[in-house]
Amino acid sequence: MKLLLIGYGKMGQAIEAQAVARGHQIAGIVDPTHPEARITDFDSSTVDAAIEFTHPDAAFANVMSCLQQGIPVVCGSTGWLHHFAEAQALCQQQNGALFYASNYSVGVNLFFHFNEYVAAKMHQFGGYDVQVREIHHTQKVDQPSGTALTAAEGILRNFPEKKTWRNEATQNPSELAIISEREGQVVGTHIVTYTSGVDQIELSHEAYSREGFVLGALLAAEWLPGHQGVFGMKDLLGL
Repeated sequence: MKLLLIGYGKMGQAIEAQAVARGHQIAGIVDPTHPEARITDFDSSTVDAAIEFTHPDAAFANVMSCLQQGIPVVCGSTGWLHHFAEAQALCQQQNGALFYASNYSVGVNLFFHFNEYVAAKMHQFGGYDVQVREIHHTQKVDQPSGTALTAAEGILRNFPEKKTWRNEATQNPSELAIISEREGQVVGTHIVTYTSGVDQIELSHEAYSREGFVLGALLAAEWLPGHQGVFGMKDLLGL
């Protein structure tokens, strides 16, 4: 298939390499390092799908441009979801296809699935407080990470004692603390901890490389053409 890469940082370059290895063609690269190309230069006749990994400030405009051009778009940028309802509305209006995930790793999405199950069970039996901790490399812009937010949302849906989240430690029992740490070259670690007066239970995921994210994004791009609507990893994985 013909892929348009939007963003050519570490993820974009890794996606290019793995896409070519899987037999796909790179139809174009939209990035400041490739100023000769713009999203409006492409449409559904020249591109089967776009994969967008850029910056929170650019992602929304990139997604909207793809939808306006009729290009199915897989977006992995985080930090722009305050505009997500607008993207959903345009996707519906255009009969387009948008695939969004805060994290494309198959393992992380199983982590999300188990996280919701554990949250519901911990609420059922009571006596525990819960916290989310995320650790990433120092170049990561958004805080907390999109993955941490997805994990937090799964907890909030299933642990009614928590009404909202806060990106710091908190003593308010109705707030879910998300602790963000930035250090070295850490790819991504997420830990959900339940603590009582007598014990502690942790559910964690640690990424060793970006390859898992890259494969998931390519699987999404291979799956998306021919679909209409807004989709996520639960749709792809049947969770």
